[in-house]
Formats: sequence, C-alpha cells, structure tokens
Amino acid sequence: MLFEAPNWTPGGELIVNGNGRLFRVDDGLVEIELGGVPDINNDHVVSPDGQTVYVSAADGHLYAVPFTGGPGRRVSNDRGPDFRHYLHGISPDGTTLAYIGLEPVDGRRITNVWTVPAAGGADVQITDDEHADDGSEYGPDGKWIYFNSERAGHAQLFRIADGVAEQLTDDERVNWFPHPAPDGSAVAYVSFPPGTEGHPADIDDVRVRLLTPDGIRELATLFGGQGTMNVPSWAPDSTAFAYVAYPVGGSAALTNSL
Repeated sequence: MLFEAPNWTPGGELIVNGNGRLFRVDDGLVEIELGGVPDINNDHVVSPDGQTVYVSAADGHLYAVPFTGGPGRRVSNDRGPDFRHYLHGISPDGTTLAYIGLEPVDGRRITNVWTVPAAGGADVQITDDEHADDGSEYGPDGKWIYFNSERAGHAQLFRIADGVAEQLTDDERVNWFPHPAPDGSAVAYVSFPPGTEGHPADIDDVRVRLLTPDGIRELATLFGGQGTMNVPSWAPDSTAFAYVAYPVGGSAALTNSL
C-alpha cells in the first residue's frame, strides 16, 4: 500500500491515506472509520480542535467525519455533474474549508480556489481565471490563502487576500503545495524539476523546501510525487512537519525537525 499526504493533528498524531482509506499512525496503523463515505483521495485536513477530519472523496465531494470514526456528512454543494472538489485547507477558527474546484470547460480542466463553510453553506469563489491553481491553504492569520499557480508561467507559490494575489517564489523549479507554519515563521513546500508538468505521481529529484524571511532552505531531496506533502502537515508547535518519501528500496513516512 502506498501511503500519502500526512496530516499532523493538534494532539500530536499523524494521519495518512492509502487505498482509498484513512489511518492514524499510532504504533502501527489504525484505520479511521469513514462512515459510508466513498473512497477518498489524498486531500484531507483535520479541524483545529482535532474532532473532525474533512476529506475529498471519489465522487468529487467533500465530507466531514468524526476523528474517532462514525457517519460521514457531506459538506460540498452540487455545482454540476462534472465539477470536482479537492480539499486542501481549513481556516484557523475551523469554520471554513479552502478547496480547489475543477470544472471541464471546452475540453480544458479549469481550476480555481474556492471556500465553503465547514458546517455547509454557500461557496465563495476566490480566484476566477484560466490559470492552473492548486493547493489552497489558509495562513495562520486566517486572512491569506496560500496556493500554487501557473499564472507566472510554470507553477510558483502565491497567496491571496481581498482579491489581491502576491507571488512568493520565482525560480526555474516547479513549486507546489505551500504549507504555512502555524506560527507564521515559514512556508514548507515541494519543488519539482524544471519542465515538470502538473504534479506527477512518481518522480525523482523532488525537493522539500522551506521559505523563510531569510530566503529558501533546501531540506531534503527524494523520490516522491503529488502525495509527498500536499496537505497541511506541520506539527502544532511549528518545530517539525511531515512528508512522505516513496518506496524505492524501502519506504518510510518521514518527519523533518527544524
């Protein structure tokens, strides 16, 4: 089984997905009962109080599931049969989910940043363009939403608030999935080789990087892909984050202490 996308819970546990299911990493793997939710992908977040896991399912919708297991509740709205929801973030107060909405338009896959109340309610579209956007995640102040976008050419990191986007990286590598630390001190992200299209499943020379006020720190180089670090994965105290190196001669879910 290929495990992907580690979240670090407020209580200090790690959770990962694999084969459409969700697991706690607790001296082994303990499956979290999804309560009738369809198979999930590797887009999931944990509520700030640790009581709820929000997941993206194979039917294209978002669901809320009790962390201890139990019946799932659909959160997302019907926006047409071809619209897909991909979850990446939750606001610091736990009230709002940030997701990527994908909609086929004239044979193209259009992605934009959206939000929806965690309790259910009306969606809000944050970006409205034809650039490829992904990885939308709230910053610790609840104001900025961080994301990656091809609006600058190939994928780079951005953040947006009040309709104004700021570019955070500008280099030759293809940068994805920004994860701001809970204390606001840094942004962890994955960086693919120049020329990479999309966020492939298996690729060499994936780099885990840290964007700080002093510049970019290179932390690890590994064989990985789009499930290496595509969800919020910081420890609550901002001293470490989790990522996955894919199994080449062995496998491991790894953490990096800062």
